[in-house]
Amino acid sequence: MKTIYKTVIGVIIMTIVGITAVACSSTKKGYTDVQDTATAAAEEEFKIEKSGAQMWGETCNRCHIAPSPADYNDTDWETISLHMRVRANLTEHESKKIEEFLKSAN
Repeated sequence: MKTIYKTVIGVIIMTIVGITAVACSSTKKGYTDVQDTATAAAEEEFKIEKSGAQMWGETCNRCHIAPSPADYNDTDWETISLHMRVRANLTEHESKKIEEFLKSAN
């Protein structure tokens, strides 16, 4: 009697362990955020990038009247662009494009 009882308990425990193992396993592939190269290249090709003049007009006029490019020399624009990059939360690329426009226009 004890042997049958132990056998039944053993079978029940093994069944529970088996069901748990099957339920916790997954046959799905892992998900990644990586795009295939063809899609990434197509999106990059059609991305429209704003000019430095457009970004200057949009960004600077958000908070104050944008100064004329002729108001400052190249060295001043470098200093101002570093300061305003932090204040306006600009990326380095955006800041450089605006700075290049201001230097070319003064």
